[in-house]
Amino acid sequence: MKPTIVLVHGAFAESASWNEVTRRLLTDGYPVIAAPNPLRSLSGDAAVVSGVLATVDGPVVLVGHSYGGAVMSNAAVGHDHVRALVFVAAFAPEAGESIGELSGRFPGGTLGETLTEVPLPDGTVDLYIRQDRYHRQFTADVPAERAALDAVAQRPLNTTALHEGSGEPAWKSVPSWFVYPELDHNIPLAAHRFMAERAGARERVELPGASHAIPASEPAAVAALIGRAAAAVL
Repeated sequence: MKPTIVLVHGAFAESASWNEVTRRLLTDGYPVIAAPNPLRSLSGDAAVVSGVLATVDGPVVLVGHSYGGAVMSNAAVGHDHVRALVFVAAFAPEAGESIGELSGRFPGGTLGETLTEVPLPDGTVDLYIRQDRYHRQFTADVPAERAALDAVAQRPLNTTALHEGSGEPAWKSVPSWFVYPELDHNIPLAAHRFMAERAGARERVELPGASHAIPASEPAAVAALIGRAAAAVL
């Protein structure tokens, strides 16, 4: 029996951002769930994904893109049926680290200058990438027509999620795999390399010329790594 692949999207995206990866996984016979990620707070978002994991019978390979990596690192704790973590251009924070802290630790990120703010009644702020900056910032190697649609459909990240520190992460006890792009403007390449090394990744794949949006632009490479992770732990 093949494991269930649970996909967790990141900020400025939504579950359909996994479609090209999902299509390949389904063709290969994997059950797939694209889990909801509210993008409101790290602990709250992790609780939502943890609830999804609790409904899955049998082994799980948990996959996160961008902020979704931080969410899955927290959501997997306590779920012994999660056998592998696959970080796809994703954050892998240490306990107490926030994604804002991690992204700012290394040079090369340009996300901050592309953001627009929407204040909320509770005093927090929702962050969006400006539509006219989305293609260059997030999806530079995706056709402009697709990038324009994704810019419109993007879901915002709340500032609580940006600044909340991680709990004890599952990557300390669950084997991990990392795939990340050379030309990531959201998470600097040096940060990806640092996080993969710190987590003791079993495999690291660096994609030359790729943007942050590798689930859309490099779905074959992403799906192949997920398959290798699944095969390694079963």
